[in-house]
Amino acid sequence: MTTELRSFYPDIEPFATGFLDVGDGHTVYWERVGTKGAKPAVYLHGGPGGAISPTHRRLFDPTLYDVILFDQRGCGKSTPHASLEANTTWHLVADIERLRQMIGAEKWLVFGGSWGSTLALAYAETHPERVSELVLRGIYMLTKAELDWYYQFGVSEMFPDKWERFCAPIPESERHEMMAAYRRRLTGTDREEQLRCAVAWSNWEGETITLLPNPDYAAHFGEAEFALAFARIENHFFVHAGWLEEGQLLRDAYKLKDIPGVIIHGRYDMPCPAKYAWALHKAWPKADFHLIEGAGHAFLEPGILDQLIRATDRFAGKN
Repeated sequence: MTTELRSFYPDIEPFATGFLDVGDGHTVYWERVGTKGAKPAVYLHGGPGGAISPTHRRLFDPTLYDVILFDQRGCGKSTPHASLEANTTWHLVADIERLRQMIGAEKWLVFGGSWGSTLALAYAETHPERVSELVLRGIYMLTKAELDWYYQFGVSEMFPDKWERFCAPIPESERHEMMAAYRRRLTGTDREEQLRCAVAWSNWEGETITLLPNPDYAAHFGEAEFALAFARIENHFFVHAGWLEEGQLLRDAYKLKDIPGVIIHGRYDMPCPAKYAWALHKAWPKADFHLIEGAGHAFLEPGILDQLIRATDRFAGKN
């Protein structure tokens, strides 16, 4: 077997784009790339509150896939921007089904990383009959322990300098509940404070998701317009634990038993401890498991990207 790392497919432009009215005052931007009528797939971006990018299109062989990518409610090009109303995990699961029905796919491959893995699991456990395969990266179960690890105590011990900057907008008297303290400011009426806190929240993530510092990642997360939607929506979802019961996604992993899949996780993933990816692997033995040495959380880490491309190639029937 070759040891050469697999890298992105060339740049590709969508062959169709549009806006889908999903109700509740929300319109979702979508784009369709690859070859119409080829193997259907859907790409679920991270966050919550992130957005799709041209780079995400390049994870699929465009001659073999017909891929829908979309900006989830309130972020990217979807409107209204940074909206929290009618914006929950279960609204997004319903949106994925609307998009599947829109293109007429009976089943499709579901690809999700980080929060996208959470959403992919929620969708697949709700509609297992609609999922042909799952490609999951950076597993996040959205349990209280995971949220506390990243936003209260844990990763703070690994990045004390960056944690200090994350804490800076919050008075010491409120730092025992960082997510709640940020929520008060991200949903407040002081626009200047809202933006300052949005950038601080987003920078914390942008600076801790790669194994080694990546200034390009950090700069993207620090852009005010991106940070506002990212921080508001992510905080909104996390304060509510994704509207999931504690441990629900792992508890219901038995529903994936007939779905082929791949679990890809960085050994040194700070936001998403590897123990949860391992637990999913044990609960879903049909999925291949790849714990990537020398990698953090981001999908651009070479070993992670290599396995993601190998997975989409394999499920499309390539050797």
